[in-house]
Amino acid sequence: MTVKPLGERVLIEVKTSEEKTSGGIVIPQAAQEKTQEGKVIAIGSSDTIKVKIGDKVIYDKYAGTQIKIGDRDHLLIKFEEILAVID
Repeated sequence: MTVKPLGERVLIEVKTSEEKTSGGIVIPQAAQEKTQEGKVIAIGSSDTIKVKIGDKVIYDKYAGTQIKIGDRDHLLIKFEEILAVID
């Protein structure tokens, strides 16, 4: 399945959180905090979008709509909800 964002929307592959702490304690899925980092997979057709495919970004904690493509979690968000690009 291919998803192409429209307008000023961006498709982000959500970075999975660690399932173990550095001390080896396993954290259950329900107790894991929602991550705010991801990788840009696709961008909409607007000229105002300032990120490109492949950029690692930090986005607003409660931003967008979660979707599942294959077995990976993705987030479809407005460009304005991206807070920073990680180098």
